Amino acid sequence: MKKRIYISAVLLIAGILQTAAQNPVVAPAQKNPVVLSGGTIHTGTGEVIDNGIVAFTAGKITFVGKSADYKGDKNGVELIDVTGKEVYPGLIFPNTSLGLVEIGSGVDVATDNREIGDVNPNVRAIVAYNTDSHVLPVVRSNGILLAQIIPTGSLLPGTSSVVQLDAWNWEDAAYKIDNGIQLGWPRKSSSGGRGGGASGRPPTTGTSTYDDNVELLEKIFTDAVAYAAMENPKDVNLRLESLEGLFDGTKTMFISSSEPKGIIAAVSFGKRHGVKKMVLSGADETAWAVKDFLKENNIPVLLDNTQSLPKYEYSDIRLPFKLAAMFKKEGILVGLTYSKQAYSNLPFVAGQTVAYGLTREEALQTVTLNTAKILGIDDIAGSLEVGKDANIVVSTGDILDMLTNNIEYAFITGRSIILDDKHKKLYRRFQAKYE
Repeated sequence: MKKRIYISAVLLIAGILQTAAQNPVVAPAQKNPVVLSGGTIHTGTGEVIDNGIVAFTAGKITFVGKSADYKGDKNGVELIDVTGKEVYPGLIFPNTSLGLVEIGSGVDVATDNREIGDVNPNVRAIVAYNTDSHVLPVVRSNGILLAQIIPTGSLLPGTSSVVQLDAWNWEDAAYKIDNGIQLGWPRKSSSGGRGGGASGRPPTTGTSTYDDNVELLEKIFTDAVAYAAMENPKDVNLRLESLEGLFDGTKTMFISSSEPKGIIAAVSFGKRHGVKKMVLSGADETAWAVKDFLKENNIPVLLDNTQSLPKYEYSDIRLPFKLAAMFKKEGILVGLTYSKQAYSNLPFVAGQTVAYGLTREEALQTVTLNTAKILGIDDIAGSLEVGKDANIVVSTGDILDMLTNNIEYAFITGRSIILDDKHKKLYRRFQAKYE
């Protein structure tokens, strides 16, 4: 018996040590003021500062500007020379299953981004978020420090939250909790394009099914409006309660639709029920077909699948690459996401837009400040400005270029993040083997 207990204890300790060896330790809170000196600062607002300084204390940025203009005391601070390097705001990844899906479809125990049923607005993605995911350190290594994690499914799959990507548990990871309701607008038939429908949402076929689904949405939103008007409801209804924030502007409705008519119907539906904030997520060229409607109603877009073939055979073969610049030119706020599981490619998706109409700083904004505005966190994140959280990355090259992206430092709310990850460990392991 004692021998079995001893063996079990050894195996348990070995398992713990192996797990610890895979994921870096979570960084402690910032203790001393930090000054990043001499780098080229890309503020995320469109401004570029050569030979600049970024200073931050207790997780907040206290100075951004030219080195010659810095008057702060450098005694007792951690001075990091980043001369010749590029300093950026931490990138933000919206509309993703990061931390909810570890391996991919078909492996149930590694997938926790969907619940049974079509109407689950009260389901919270944040409580399923896995801070021990091996994917998170890999993503951080490319400069992505924040993410909006979403549930997937049809109609009302649940509530999304924004997380920071270095935490012990989901409570610590929460950056802006329960900030969005996902709405998958039904469609009348399968898409005729190459790419099919919206990611994670099965097609709705048949007019009767479409009408039934719309009627279901109408009923729950009508009930939710009435429920929100009650001061002290006698019976608590979690589904209706979860929708209340849409009517006072504390939550955003993120609409997914694969048809131009569906986009118009979904936005009109939201306006009719008094939804204050709406965003078109997972957007593609179908959104361009209703650009005037989106502009008129001030609906931002989160573009997806920009590194894919166009949706229709008659489309310009380069249209997915051009869409970000096209929406920007129309005055529509645009951010970028990436639904494939190669999550780390997000900065390179943004970088590709530079060859198709955006400047480098505009491309950077599609994964920083623009996205922060869309997610409602631009008061604390998305750019390097005094008073905002010190979410900062330092690269030896262009962060949006896969050939030069090389993150040397990363800070989340001023905490210096360990940038080791499973990919780097595997590289070192097999490099040693073959050398």
